Amino acid sequence: MDYLCCSTLFPSLPGFTFKTCFHPLSHPRRRSASVVVAGVSRFHPSLNIPLLPLSTTGIYLTRILQNQRQLFHVALDEELCLLASQRDETALRIAAAVDDHHHDEACLYRRIAEVKQREWQVSIRDLMYADVLFKFGEIKVHLVPRLCKCIYNGRLELWPAKDWELESIHGIDSLEMIKEHVAAVIGLRADSSVSDNWAITRVERPLLREIYGDSISYGYFLKSASLRHNLEHLLTLSHPKRSSRNNNFRGSNLIFGHTNKFQAARSQIMEEKRQEKLRCYLLGFDKETLQRCMKIRSKEAADLIEKHTAALFGEGKTGSLTSDETILSSFSSLKRLVLEAIAFGSFLWDVEEHVDAVYKLNDNLHSGPPCTETS
Repeated sequence: MDYLCCSTLFPSLPGFTFKTCFHPLSHPRRRSASVVVAGVSRFHPSLNIPLLPLSTTGIYLTRILQNQRQLFHVALDEELCLLASQRDETALRIAAAVDDHHHDEACLYRRIAEVKQREWQVSIRDLMYADVLFKFGEIKVHLVPRLCKCIYNGRLELWPAKDWELESIHGIDSLEMIKEHVAAVIGLRADSSVSDNWAITRVERPLLREIYGDSISYGYFLKSASLRHNLEHLLTLSHPKRSSRNNNFRGSNLIFGHTNKFQAARSQIMEEKRQEKLRCYLLGFDKETLQRCMKIRSKEAADLIEKHTAALFGEGKTGSLTSDETILSSFSSLKRLVLEAIAFGSFLWDVEEHVDAVYKLNDNLHSGPPCTETS
């Protein structure tokens, strides 16, 4: 079947083309009374997340998150420092062996380091995932469990929607762009009615998976771009020449008794600068700058996106969805998935920044967003 391809978000920005799961022939149908509550499972009531931890670090942090949430970041930082010290110590042993011309010993340490490196990568991925889960918990949102637990007879329903909570983490400018992204990829307008939200559409599983992965990357990009936008604004306001001119201007106003009038005019100018739309700011990016903002910085973050998305859609697992399965779903449930993916990307940006400050992450050599192949 032919699905609409949308590039309506930024028609003048290179690199932004999102597929949509809105089918042009979809017709509204009666809503089923059966729904699945995201975050509730018959099999794992205490740990119902798509990607289960594989490392001792991940298991430990997940238990802390469940039982002693107030101590989570203390435990996370301790684990992060421990992993960083282990890696640094191994590197020093290799360097010392090379300097002492103990080549056999250096080769042994290198082999040990290769094995440990794989273990550390899994531990760091689990650690980052646990921190993302913590951030979702802060806004009272559970991640949608594996979709195979949420689909019955080809029908996907997620409840509660949690739209307000998932949108609350974004700034006004970012939220406007997110609403346009949702409208583009699922065909649901921001001003849609309740009946429109519960209308049923069809989407093929590979397309839904691709939309979810792309939406994570979009949330990551918006976080990066909005922070850069705010930083450049602050640098403009704190520019020495501008500050000096403003101070002199303020002094003359005080001398002549026109403080209120001139300060009000200056405040208005500053506010106009501050209110420059994020969209207009992004339109000023050249292709290279835009691609740099879109790129997932670390290999570990890119790997986490791929692993989480694969786990959510159940690739290679018992009871997973068939690769060509067509899913029936309400627009509300699709919106829930897209908003969650965008929030995941935004949280991941923060987590990656925190982890990289202690444990230097590996550069992501892939030129674009993470691969979302479904084969």
